[in-house]
Amino acid sequence: MFYNIAVVGFGLAGRLAALELSKLHHVTVFEADDEQTPNSAGKVAAAMLAPLAESVLCEVDLALMGLDSMKRWPGIIAELESDVFFQQQGTLVVAHQQDKGDLQSFTQRIKPIAGHSAQALNAQQITRLEPELANRFNQGLFLPCEGQIDNQAFYKASFAQLNKRKVKFVFNQRVTISDNKINNRPFDYIIDCRGLGAKSDKPLRGVRGEVARLYAPEVSLIRPVRLMHPRYPIYIAPKPNHEYVIGATEIESQDNGAATVRSTLELLSAAYTIHSGFAEARLLNIQAGLRPAFSDNRPEVSQVGNVISINGLYRHGYMLAPALVAQAVSRIE
Repeated sequence: MFYNIAVVGFGLAGRLAALELSKLHHVTVFEADDEQTPNSAGKVAAAMLAPLAESVLCEVDLALMGLDSMKRWPGIIAELESDVFFQQQGTLVVAHQQDKGDLQSFTQRIKPIAGHSAQALNAQQITRLEPELANRFNQGLFLPCEGQIDNQAFYKASFAQLNKRKVKFVFNQRVTISDNKINNRPFDYIIDCRGLGAKSDKPLRGVRGEVARLYAPEVSLIRPVRLMHPRYPIYIAPKPNHEYVIGATEIESQDNGAATVRSTLELLSAAYTIHSGFAEARLLNIQAGLRPAFSDNRPEVSQVGNVISINGLYRHGYMLAPALVAQAVSRIE
């Protein structure tokens, strides 16, 4: 059956919902910002697909959902006409000698997930996985099931694909959702993906994250590398053309301002301790954003009437969004 559906919010979840629904239905997307969606948490993220690493912080069912989402991403990307970098070559986790205790604690907190497990590495095994890290680390872990995508390429390609499908966009407009209507305009279904824009309706909080994007022609890492850090694990995610995303801080703050000096120094100095080639890297940008989260840091798909809400993805956006959107779409009769 053909429906007239509104998607409210054009962040990660909103894009995925619009891509799926526009195959069969007429879709209108409402977004409070302009088409660049500068405040979207998914635009700031490094787009890591890390169910094993994140199992340290989340429950097993969410990690399993992450494995499900990882299987969905190649199909989602295949429907886009522009190339979007996708990689599933695992994650390398390393620690400097003084942080060996943090690595041991991290290892002990990884949950067993559907036959996937972490593999302990010595210096020689680290070198075989990442030759440019030779003689830099004596111990590490390999998480073989993990991956990543290029979020900036996905945002660009998904917008182009939706335009080709004649999806209608209404930018720079905040909306009121009431009685299955958007600003008094009726729809058969409304998919609410507003993130923190729904804070007046839901008990959400913002969790601040900051990431840096670098151009580092002297660095050739193959897969994401996580470094144990006294305050939070720092990751380096290689993207195409020698670009790297360094992230991410996690600060309980509603401040959506520019990145701080402290966070910038921590991220960039940590990258340099992993690979000295980052010393000559060019800083392309450093961004800060707020991740929408509920008090228990678990996402939620809920429905009231014909309004279906997807929210609270916390730091697990790319890892969970495809599975959550599939759950939401399945509720449409």
